[in-house]
Amino acid sequence: NKGTKNQHFVDKYQLQLTDRVSHMDPILDRLLDRGVLQREAYDTIRALPTSRKKMRELYCGCLQAGAASKDIFYQILLENEKFLIDDLNTKH
Repeated sequence: NKGTKNQHFVDKYQLQLTDRVSHMDPILDRLLDRGVLQREAYDTIRALPTSRKKMRELYCGCLQAGAASKDIFYQILLENEKFLIDDLNTKH
């Protein structure tokens, strides 16, 4: 067990991100553009009815691929949800 100190930001805050990220479509667009999501997965996730369900599906899929995907996702979150990321970073 690595503990939370070495845990990637997107893993450490999975619950908070799932609950609080509200604008998923631009994030999904960027994940597709940067090759983290394949078209089929993108279409499947876009079809889900809520941001929360889209986030859960993202965590079950491409974010299981490893640190590189998580790093790109984190950068996209910084671009699209800066205030949320800043809030999470200052709390811990």
